[in-house]
Amino acid sequence: GYLVESELGRGGMGVVYRAVHLRLGRCVALKMLLAGQFAAPEQLARFAREAEVVAGLRHPNIVQVFDVGEFQGRPWFTMELVEAGSLAQKLAGTPQPARPAAALLATLAQAMQVAHAGGIVHRDLKPANILLTGDGEPKISDFGLARRLHGGADLTASGAALGTPSYMAPEQALGKERVIGPAVDVYSLGALFYEMLTGRPPFRGETAAETERQVIFEGPGRPSRLNPKVPRGLETIVLKCLHKDPARRY
Repeated sequence: GYLVESELGRGGMGVVYRAVHLRLGRCVALKMLLAGQFAAPEQLARFAREAEVVAGLRHPNIVQVFDVGEFQGRPWFTMELVEAGSLAQKLAGTPQPARPAAALLATLAQAMQVAHAGGIVHRDLKPANILLTGDGEPKISDFGLARRLHGGADLTASGAALGTPSYMAPEQALGKERVIGPAVDVYSLGALFYEMLTGRPPFRGETAAETERQVIFEGPGRPSRLNPKVPRGLETIVLKCLHKDPARRY
């Protein structure tokens, strides 16, 4: 059994608690559905799929799932506990030095390559979903919107734009489910890199709808205009990741 100690945060359909495995004495992150026993069938299915997806991925920079279960009709799963905050908290609108930013981006790209090779697209990569260990190692979390590339039902509404607007690829913002693949994660990695280098995402409107409009119709400003210290080579990488045409990204 587990002893729940405190709430760590809420997002999407779930709430995450800090808990202790009573027999092993191991601290974990325990995730449960917010709706609990009142959850709709599609919410239950998506929650179960998230646990299944993460449990099937093995990489040191992707959060690891330990256990799954149910308590009083509420499904849960436990993951490794990463307590040093998120990349969003670390950035806080401040540009990062180019070399460590590039190294962190490369680490995330390698982890996502493993996910893509395993047939999984994350679809919601953003600073808040990159957790940091005490020594600064990133861990990709929150696969709640993940999609299998081959086989399996898609548990999202057809034509719905799911994700976070500032980090969402144009085809994702348009709800073009049939063309969504690894390229949407490449775009999101580019948006992450843009923010690391400049202190802000490539597109950020006053509303979500305005941000989506910018993502679909406008080109990103050059990172060097916001931060003259950005090397030209890294700027080229960022802009290629953010290309409107998925086929012209990496």
